[in-house]
Amino acid sequence: MTTVISQTDFPGLTLRGRGKVRDIYDLGDKLLIVATDRLSAFDVVLPTPIPDKGKVLTQISLYWFETLAGIVPNHVLSGTEFTGALAPYAASLRGRGMVVKKTEPLPVECVVRGYISGSGWKDYQKSGAICGIGLPQGLRESDKLPEPIFTPSTKATTGHDENISFEETVKLIGQPLAEKIRDTSLDIYQQASDRAAKHGIIIADTKFEFGLMGDELIWIDEALTPDSSRFWPADQYAPGKAQPSFDKQYVRDYLERIGWNKQPPGPELPADVVQATQAKYREAYAKVTGKPLD
Repeated sequence: MTTVISQTDFPGLTLRGRGKVRDIYDLGDKLLIVATDRLSAFDVVLPTPIPDKGKVLTQISLYWFETLAGIVPNHVLSGTEFTGALAPYAASLRGRGMVVKKTEPLPVECVVRGYISGSGWKDYQKSGAICGIGLPQGLRESDKLPEPIFTPSTKATTGHDENISFEETVKLIGQPLAEKIRDTSLDIYQQASDRAAKHGIIIADTKFEFGLMGDELIWIDEALTPDSSRFWPADQYAPGKAQPSFDKQYVRDYLERIGWNKQPPGPELPADVVQATQAKYREAYAKVTGKPLD
């Protein structure tokens, strides 16, 4: 029996875009962003949703946007008030919807790395550097870097984003704005990392997106979620190998185990993998915010 992917279809609202996980609706002078329970692995959306995933992503984002609002303005108008044209769908939107400002998104993903992992580890093994930033010799996988580094990437509409140098970022958006998003990203990462550490979480790396409203820089999209960040349990941290994480690790491990060729369509997930993944997302929320998901 085929499992139906959790989607958000709201008749009467204008669908602006449907991503792998989020759906965006145009409300005229603002936007509605809805995080669904869809899950993508190896760039393929799987047919089996993960219950509560959308709520976790939205609620963690709202937590960080509010907690770190003193660093840079963000796009959130409301995560609780769904009135007017949204009123008929308030029950569906509760917990996973955000009404946000419209901005002009910048064409750069702002990646900050505090530890060496993922594509950064692969780059380092080949060149001893990440995005042109030279690093000390002899680092192991998952080692903490001497200091966090800003390693931007392009925004790919399909496939993987591509790492770019800071100089290439300057060519895209100009020196003053490139420096501003770099400094802002590093500031957000440092403050978030310090807070997360008190709750037993290492934020190994994360990515941010920014937009402009006139000349004002606005933090947009999602904020320090398990989908946009590598969260590691501090009590299990052991450099020299890949680390356990608070995200879709159970799903990736299962897909590797069954030998899926990583081409669409993706396979359905068994109940135990779904439940373990759901529990991990809920645990991430509880650890980050200090309270259980309502």
